[in-house]
Amino acid sequence: MPVYEDFLELGLRRQSCRSFSDKPVEHEKLVKCVDAGRCAPSACNSQPWSFVVVETPGVVAEAAKCGQQMNMNPFLSKARAFIIVLEEHAVLMPSIRHILDSQYFAKTDAGGAVLQICLEAETQGLGTCIIGIYDREGLCKLLDIPIEKQFAAFIAAGYPADPAVRPKSRKPLEEITRFV
Repeated sequence: MPVYEDFLELGLRRQSCRSFSDKPVEHEKLVKCVDAGRCAPSACNSQPWSFVVVETPGVVAEAAKCGQQMNMNPFLSKARAFIIVLEEHAVLMPSIRHILDSQYFAKTDAGGAVLQICLEAETQGLGTCIIGIYDREGLCKLLDIPIEKQFAAFIAAGYPADPAVRPKSRKPLEEITRFV
């Protein structure tokens, strides 16, 4: 069985890309990113997610505008694709379902799918940025997403204009970890 010793390196290479090149993103690479998200672990294998991949140039441009609320994220006009992760209804095992709300684990599960999408994008040479401020209603209207759907993430994707990895500033392990 293989041992992957470079996973930490992949995590250190992945960064929020805020400067995309004009190079279009190949459809196959987007499929592979979403497939990585699809394979994320979930409570009771509920897989409480679905994905909307925005890759048509005109629709990408309109989606970028939805992410530029309050004069934020001007770099989105250069993104070449977006991946939206939607939180779906989770079906838990009966023994758990009567104790917990069905969505109890869904946000964590969807977050795992988001992470796997972003890490796979990195392995494909793509940059990603998870956008925190966006017009959800505008995206729903643009992409024909039911307004009641919960968004887990709105991810910008494209080839980085500058592939250099910036130094990361993280709290020391000793400061945030306690072994017992």
